[in-house]
Amino acid sequence: MSKKTGFIGAGNMATAIINGMLSAGTDPSVLCVYDLDEDKCRVMAEKGIEVCSDSSELMKECDYIVFAVKPQQLPDVLDAVKAECDESKVIVSIAAGVSTDFLRKGLGVDCPCVRVMPNTPLLLGCGATALSKTDNVTDEDFETVKSMFENSGITAVITEDKMNAVISVNGSSPAYFYLFAKAMQEYAVEQGIDSQTAMELICATMKGSAEMLLKSGDDVQTLIKKVSSPGGTTLKALDVFYQNDTEQIIKDAMDACTRRAVELSGE
Repeated sequence: MSKKTGFIGAGNMATAIINGMLSAGTDPSVLCVYDLDEDKCRVMAEKGIEVCSDSSELMKECDYIVFAVKPQQLPDVLDAVKAECDESKVIVSIAAGVSTDFLRKGLGVDCPCVRVMPNTPLLLGCGATALSKTDNVTDEDFETVKSMFENSGITAVITEDKMNAVISVNGSSPAYFYLFAKAMQEYAVEQGIDSQTAMELICATMKGSAEMLLKSGDDVQTLIKKVSSPGGTTLKALDVFYQNDTEQIIKDAMDACTRRAVELSGE
């Protein structure tokens, strides 16, 4: 009998994971969901996915349980499902800043736990997901969980003590790039360049730059130097960034993100 995977929460991230699994050939009959939003449940039912009557039923019925809810909602969810949880269940949490210790204490069971930090590009199959696991997660179970996210992008395995810091690297960081793109687009419009044309150029440049970082064989500083001719235009722009200590501003912002994750975890 195939193991079943259940999702508590059927929002954007859960939908992205589920769609990736379905696209990879997962039989919808081995998937379950529960969400308070009936419209979201209806969409899942139309895909052939079982909709459970409550989170407790889902916990009882499934082998892998994905907590796809906001961190602030987790205590109530844990309380609702703990009576049906035992050490045979593999718990997967995508809640930012929530430790496996917190999950186990809330469930009252030392069940296998996988902590996951995905990002929103998962919605387009371009995700970047970091995962860590407790020692009692079997290799087979971990590969199963990892495959849920590999269907929609790349994955990286790290230790749990780095999970709060990695949020600033891949989880929250799309917003940093969006902010940069927004400022670039606004400047282009101020110079009389069509808004859509500017955004297409910006996005193509971001994609191309990412490919250069991954495939050119050059390190970051070398790539910067290759765009920056002495006395040229790029160097003038970079001088403004350096004078305003932009690199340190980015690091400070990332540190604020990490500190908030620690606050959410209660550690």
